[in-house]
Amino acid sequence: MKKLLFTLLSLGLFITGFAQNTPQIGDNLMVKSPASQSYKHIDFPKANILIKRGVVTRYKSVENEAVVIDKIETKNDGSVTVTLKKKDGSKFFGFLDHVEADYSKAIDAGELMAAL
Repeated sequence: MKKLLFTLLSLGLFITGFAQNTPQIGDNLMVKSPASQSYKHIDFPKANILIKRGVVTRYKSVENEAVVIDKIETKNDGSVTVTLKKKDGSKFFGFLDHVEADYSKAIDAGELMAAL
């Protein structure tokens, strides 16, 4: 009986873990701070572009920002690219409607996190 219970519990955790790795349109995510000075897996503009537009070069304005998956694209190599929009409808840095991100790499690097 204990083996059956353990097997069912393990199977449930496995299915739950697998379900979280597949993005769906409308999923809510949270942008977290990057491990380095810039984001590697979310295509935010580089610092020099932001400086030219008069935006402060730090990415503080997007940290802990709620975003929604707007579009999902699977590439030939199997990577999943998602298009993100801000949940409140405003623009990133005052001029970008949406940004793209490599979903699995951004999740693994901690740049994106599932919102609660």
